[in-house]
This record gives sequence, C-alpha cells and structure tokens, in this order.
Amino acid sequence: MLLDDYGWDISFWNDLPGEPARVIAVDSASCRVMTAGGERLASVAGRLLQPGGDGGRGAAAPLLPVVGDWVGIHAPATGDVRIDHVLPRRTTLSRKVPGRRAREQIVAANVDLALVVMAMDGDFSERRLERLLTLIGQSGARPAVLLSKSDLSADSETACRRARLAAPGVTVLTMSSLSGDGLEAVRELLPARQTATLIGSSGVGKSTLINRLLGSDVQATQPVHKGKGRGRHTTTRRELFLLPGGALLIDNPGVREVQLWADDADLSRAFADLTDLGAGCRFRDCSHGMEPGCAVRAAVEAGDLDPGRLQSFHALQAEVKSAAIRRDALARREETRRSRNVHRELRRSSRR
Repeated sequence: MLLDDYGWDISFWNDLPGEPARVIAVDSASCRVMTAGGERLASVAGRLLQPGGDGGRGAAAPLLPVVGDWVGIHAPATGDVRIDHVLPRRTTLSRKVPGRRAREQIVAANVDLALVVMAMDGDFSERRLERLLTLIGQSGARPAVLLSKSDLSADSETACRRARLAAPGVTVLTMSSLSGDGLEAVRELLPARQTATLIGSSGVGKSTLINRLLGSDVQATQPVHKGKGRGRHTTTRRELFLLPGGALLIDNPGVREVQLWADDADLSRAFADLTDLGAGCRFRDCSHGMEPGCAVRAAVEAGDLDPGRLQSFHALQAEVKSAAIRRDALARREETRRSRNVHRELRRSSRR
C-alpha cells in the first residue's frame, strides 16, 4: 500500500527484476528510495555507473537513477540496499548539460505535471517562460504556470495576461504562499498518485510553496537578496515529497541557465499559435523570415502577435538546430568508437 501511494502500477512488474522502489532523493554517492517497507538508503550497482550501463540499449552515458525513477533493488534482511535496475521511464524532464557538450542531463523522471514558477516581483519573463515550456514539451509532462508572490504585485492581471500570451492553452494561476491566495487552485492541479515538479529561478518561492502544501516547514527558505534583487539558492538537491492530499511533488534547485534538449516538434508545441498561423503561409516550409505571403509576419505587422515572441521562436529554433547538429556528430563518433571496439574484440578472438 505504501508504494501505491507513490504511484506504483502493477504493470511495472513486467519490467522489474528484484523488489520495487521509487527514488525520492539523490545524493552524490547514494539514493534515498521508498520501498514497500519504508524509506531506505541505497547504493547504485557498479554496472549502472558504466557507459552503456542501461542493459545494452546503446546509450553512451551511464543510466544513473534520478528522482522519480522506479527501480529494482536488492534488499537483503541485513546489509545495504542496492539499486540493480532502472525501469523504463514514462516521461523524462531533460536539459542539455552546460557548455558545448552534446549530453543530456535528466532532471526528473516519471513526471505527470511540470509547474513553472515565476515570481511577480521582477522575476517574470515571457522569453524565459517560452524556453521552459519548450523544455517541458520534450518531456511528455503537462505544463502549467504559477505566478507567485501575488501579494507583492500591483498588477497581477497584466502579468497573467502576458503569461497566457506566452503560454497559449496552458493553465496560468496567480498565488501567494504567504497570504494563501490561490493555494486551493494549486492543490486542485495535484491529484493523488500523480507526480508534479516545480521549475523556476531561485527566490521565486518554490520551497515556501512546498512547505505550505505539506503543512509544515520541511524545506529551508531564505529571503531574496535585497541588494541584488535575486533569489538565493536554498534547495540544493532534488527531492520528492508525498503531499497530504496524496499528490507527489518534486522540488528542484533554482535554475539560472536552461539549455534545450529538444527538437522541432517540441518547439512547435510550445509555439502552437505560430504553428496555427503558419498554416496560412503561402509556402509550406515558410521560415517566417523574409518569404512573401508569410501569415505569421502579417500577424506581427497587424499587431495580433508580439514581435518578441516571433524573435524568441527564431532564437530557440536556431538553438535547437545547433544542438541537433552536435548530437548527430557525437552519435557518429560513438558509433565509430563502438565499431572499432567490436572489430578489435573480433581480432582478439580470432587469435585465441
């Protein structure tokens, strides 16, 4: 029954060797997992730490457990718990690792709802919101937007309108963890046994929101830096919490830089209004640049579309294409390396 509370589905047994558990926190050298018998500390099997440790599915990077993962564990009556297997992920919230390396960093797994939290005391940005929604579009999770600190905003209606223009079709709520405004609407977004995660900058109130939803001060909080007007990093690791209403919520450290791990389809989902307008372009492959008969540019000229949104689309499109080129180049190098290793082993075998 305990694992049922954490979202366990009987169908997972088909992929599971060993006993089931869910990863609720990850430290540098170990994981905290929730098992049928309660919370345990677990190490990670050595084979999962090696490149290709996913059991032969061809990934070059290790298949390290992340928060939200369902895993198969070896749990003897005495001794340490060991994670031996990571179940296939239903959804993965990923970003590209910082820098030029074409590597994926999985932030959380098996997330049903991703809540973008932006504070209305100076943190709000349509362009960053569009970037985060593109990131979420890749994951398979549903997005929603929480505009926090409504008690500090003199014009929350304008912020809400701007957010809806940048996130067409996405639920946008205003709330304040201090005053309690909008908290009931947030709870209604979080049904039992569903997993949600919070994404946003430091200082936007993610940890305070967690505490209000839990009904106790579990997460440490700090005030925003008065001199710099920026949030301070309070949350230093990802952690999954079981809320009183039965929902599961992952708290994340504040993000300052988000590089996309996405493709054109993810971008189209985040900019669905441009996709719809693009159906009226003269050319099917219109880039919405200088082509004649562009319905998207016409909407900008008519004042029906924010020119900043089109500029953001072009910038993110260029970033997605650049990342795809680097990923393809990396995949070719890894395929060459694997092929060389196979031929080397064949030559060694022939000499024996």
